[in-house]
Amino acid sequence: MKYDVICIGTALVDSIILGFDPQPITVSGYRAEACTLHAGGEAVNDSVAAAKLGLRAAILCFLGEDGAGQIVEDALRRGGVATELIVRSAEHPTPVTTMFVRADGTRKSITNGAHRYNFHPERYAGCFSQTRAVILGSLFRAPFDDAGVISDVLHRARDNGALVFADTKLPNFRPLTLDDLADILPLVDYITPNEDEARYYTGKDTPEEMAEVFLRYGVGHVIIKRGAEGCYFRDPEISLPAFPIDAVDATGAGDNFLAGFAAEILRGAGPLEALRFAGACGAICTTASGAGTALRDEAQVRAFLAAHS
Repeated sequence: MKYDVICIGTALVDSIILGFDPQPITVSGYRAEACTLHAGGEAVNDSVAAAKLGLRAAILCFLGEDGAGQIVEDALRRGGVATELIVRSAEHPTPVTTMFVRADGTRKSITNGAHRYNFHPERYAGCFSQTRAVILGSLFRAPFDDAGVISDVLHRARDNGALVFADTKLPNFRPLTLDDLADILPLVDYITPNEDEARYYTGKDTPEEMAEVFLRYGVGHVIIKRGAEGCYFRDPEISLPAFPIDAVDATGAGDNFLAGFAAEILRGAGPLEALRFAGACGAICTTASGAGTALRDEAQVRAFLAAHS
C-alpha cells in the first residue's frame, strides 16, 4: 500500500485569538493575549498528527489558489503529509476560520461562505485502492453534508478493503440526520462524535444511550469523546477518564485523538490500548495554541503514557 491513511475533508486557516478580552479599549478596539495563524481543518489536523505518529498519511482536500491555501500546503509538507491528492483551484477561496479561545482552553469559532464549497472527493476515489484506511473529517460538514457524496466515498473505500474512521461535526450550513444516512452508516467502522454532537444527532443524554443509537444504525464501533471527562467506547464497552492536564487551547484535540486511535488500530492494538494512546494524543495537543503545535511524534506519546501510568 502507498498510504496507511488518507484523510478527507476540510482544509483551512485558523486565525486563533487567544485570551480575547470582550471589554473594548476604544469605540471599536479590543485586546487579546495573542493572535496567530495556523493551518487547520479536520483533514489537515488528522493527517499531520497521523504523519507525526509514523503513518504514511495523505490528504484529499480542496485549497484555493491563494495565500491561505499556500499556508496550508506548506504546513502539510512540513508535517510529512503526502500532498499530491490536493485539489487546487482559483474558483473558490481557501476557508479561513476565526477562533476565540478562552483562558480555560475552550473556544468559539466563526465560519463564512467559503466553508460551504462542497468539493467532490468521490471523483478521486481511485486513490482508495492505495490506502489501508480513510478518515472522514468531518461527517455532516462539507464535503460530507451530501448523502450522495458520503455514499460514493464510503462504498469505494470499503470495496477496496479500507477501514473507515468518521469524525463528526455539528452542521453549519446544510443539516443531515442519521435517518438521511441510514443506508450508509453500516459502512463506518469507527465513529467519533463528542458529547454535544452525539446529543444533537441521537437526542439522548448519556454516553451509553448515545452509543446505542449509533450502533442501532449499524456503525461498527462508537467513541463518545467527553473532553475533560475522558471517552466512552462501544463495542466492547470501555469508559476511560481523561489525563490530568493544564489545557491552553483545545483546538484540534479531537482530531489528534482520532489520529492517535487510528494509528494504534492500524498497528494492531486492541481498543483499550488504542483509546489510551488516543487520549494521550488529545491531552498533549491541548498544551499549546494550535492543533498541530504540541504533538511531536510517537515517542513523545509513549513517554507521556509511561509518566501517567
